Amino acid sequence: MIPSQVAYQRPTNINDALQLINDLGDDCKILAGGHSLIPVMKLRLNDPENLIDITGIAELKEIRDNEKSITIGACATHADIANNAALKAACPMIPHAASMIGDIQVRNFGTIGGSIAHADPAADWPAVLLASNASVVVKSVNGQREVDIDQFFKGLFQTAVEDGEMITAIRIPKTGFNKNSTYVKFVQPASRFAIVGCAAAIDKDSEIRVAFSGVSATPFRDTGIENALKEGQSVESATANIAEGVSVMSDHFAKANYRKHLAGVYARKALSQLV
Repeated sequence: MIPSQVAYQRPTNINDALQLINDLGDDCKILAGGHSLIPVMKLRLNDPENLIDITGIAELKEIRDNEKSITIGACATHADIANNAALKAACPMIPHAASMIGDIQVRNFGTIGGSIAHADPAADWPAVLLASNASVVVKSVNGQREVDIDQFFKGLFQTAVEDGEMITAIRIPKTGFNKNSTYVKFVQPASRFAIVGCAAAIDKDSEIRVAFSGVSATPFRDTGIENALKEGQSVESATANIAEGVSVMSDHFAKANYRKHLAGVYARKALSQLV
């Protein structure tokens, strides 16, 4: 199908974009990479009157290496992230995960901000950002706030971004556990989305974080695994009760019991690389 007629705006700075979002309200959608929005517009499952294309805003494409963190602009592409030397040194699971997303066309146009704003449960970024203890910077005409990643994903395709706000950056702390991090996934062959994705970042002296995408409607940290590892349990023992208390998804790609089994397999794959 063909999308309905839509007005197109292409601001060149963040303030202009935020003003358009404020003025147009519910009648607009933000366009970044477009890999999530354009398909649903073609099917007319989403039918905005206005598109605000933020890909011309140079500030949103930057990846900045700061003293205590690395700031990734919301419009940085997966390819930009995969090839970034600072991220490879500070948090290797992030560029590694970026290199596994989709195909080369998707990586060259898709953006990290667009992906997490869409909050697809099978996307790779949610698990990786949860494991890295990232924070998400959102702005509106009324100011800026920073959302801890543990409070960002609220449900199926739901986030903490409020009306009138736009994601502008993701901050990755430079920590010992992020230096010792990895991401593994069992892929859906056509889309390369994660049927199960597991991200882990471990420094036994400070922090252990293990997170999943694809397992539940909402990405989550498995605190059961984290606590078991902190207590000195083996990887095998720590993953014995994977996703305990979590409602595991069941669909035509994988039934719940198989998906839970895969979660255990891929948690052990990730953790065996780090522990």
